[in-house]
Amino acid sequence: MSRDKNVLGGELQTCCTSPMTGFHRDGCCRTGPRDHGVHSVCARMTEEFLRFSRERGNDLSTPAPALGFPGLRPGDGWCLCAARWKEALEAGVAPPVVLEATHEDTLRLVSLEELRAHAIPPLPGHKGRGTLH
Repeated sequence: MSRDKNVLGGELQTCCTSPMTGFHRDGCCRTGPRDHGVHSVCARMTEEFLRFSRERGNDLSTPAPALGFPGLRPGDGWCLCAARWKEALEAGVAPPVVLEATHEDTLRLVSLEELRAHAIPPLPGHKGRGTLH
């Protein structure tokens, strides 16, 4: 059982397993000392954010089969770097977030108020590509 906490103080929930996300590729936005990018924000991808990220040199849309990366599409859940989410917020293109699946370490870079303003509920029971669960 995970002891990681989310930004609301509860147990960290799974962000997405299809595609498999997280620094540890376990579906959770857990972070730790080896995760220098702090991949802690559970976000649902939007076309605007994917374009923004691509323009900044991190193309999340293009598949990389050799790395087991399917490429992301709007609607996919993904653990984003907290600093990239904050950068997107400042540019007006921050994707929606699932607070229950966003790691508490995010709060070192982003306020809970900023996250709440972009919060969406988790989608319990949904499985498969394009859903957060």
